[in-house]
Amino acid sequence: MKQLGLYCSRCSAKLPFRYQDMKCACGGTLLVEYDLERLSRTFKKEALLTRYPSMWRYNELLPVSDPDCIITLGEGWTPLVRMQEWEAKLPLRQLWIKREEQNPTGSFKSRGFSVAVSLLKESGAAKAAVPSNGNAAGALAAYASRAGIEASVFIPQDCPPLIVEECPLYGADTYLVDGFIHDAAAIIEAGRTEQGWVNVGTLKEPGRVEGKKTMGLELAEQLGWTFPDCIIYPTGGGSGIIGMWKAYHELKALGWIDGPMPKFVCVQEEGCQPIVDALTQAPPPAGVEASPTGMRVPQPPDLELLLSIVQQSGGTALALSKRQIAEATRTLGAQGISASPEGSATWAGLLALCDSGWLRPSDSVVLFNTSHAMKYAKLGSGFTVPTIRSYADYVQLRH
Repeated sequence: MKQLGLYCSRCSAKLPFRYQDMKCACGGTLLVEYDLERLSRTFKKEALLTRYPSMWRYNELLPVSDPDCIITLGEGWTPLVRMQEWEAKLPLRQLWIKREEQNPTGSFKSRGFSVAVSLLKESGAAKAAVPSNGNAAGALAAYASRAGIEASVFIPQDCPPLIVEECPLYGADTYLVDGFIHDAAAIIEAGRTEQGWVNVGTLKEPGRVEGKKTMGLELAEQLGWTFPDCIIYPTGGGSGIIGMWKAYHELKALGWIDGPMPKFVCVQEEGCQPIVDALTQAPPPAGVEASPTGMRVPQPPDLELLLSIVQQSGGTALALSKRQIAEATRTLGAQGISASPEGSATWAGLLALCDSGWLRPSDSVVLFNTSHAMKYAKLGSGFTVPTIRSYADYVQLRH
């Protein structure tokens, strides 16, 4: 068995490892802790040279103890593409795009759910549920099917139809919710005990952050064990930012990498920009006006932690308009890159930060394209997915 524990990101309390309930008594988020001192003596980066190119090459830094419980579809080790033509156009030293749309379920969510579902299997769970703006639902559906675990997914009704319809394709019980992602989460919490669901929503269990962490580990390895100066990342719930920040602290503790941490930039869409508003101390908006993408999370599960990471790293957050994001999608498409609105927002954010002078000519920058454009096409496959408002509606449908 691996020597695992949990620590609180807010008060630093130490607790035994567990599979659910990732909130400390103080309200902080609990994160997985490894015996890095021991690992630094036994786990060397040279060992990676002969390992299979997937995210499970970092198995020692992932929390699944039983190798027979690992549920994988070949996720990770996605391409890091250098944009040299744009380096000549923009005041930057280096520009890279990490192509997460090439994961098995077409988005970066494959990483988190590979680990989360592996932990479900290891813990003996039979059922799991997730509130999602789309891609997390598809990823849970695929990985749960692979593991033989029953999946239920709850998705806002205005989410792109192709993303919604892939869930029943993978065999998940799929429901549209009349509301936003936090309304979907409330339905799961209302029925969690009665239905026997494990809630695998953002920061509800340890696996998703740890799976997303591999983006940071992988990026460091692909850059020759160096940090970029800046990472621009589309941020909704924020588990990717938390995971990469955690990864870089672990790499430093292992002695694998040195130098200043990258600056983290969170990009959001105007109309749902809680991180931007919190950084600028702007009053909260009256409603939510943003498009149905992974960035549309009005209430991040641990906004305080996200803000601390952005501020500690010397980063920032900015909100882009629908027009800026649409233009960025076309620009990236012309470069041969199929970019989701979330990935396109990183490009729009890059241009805005160059225009403002926030980015420097000496900077190396990495953008994350988290999903591909075609997931957001408005086509249909013929599945009928019911719409619900509450857990009571769910119960009525089931009976």
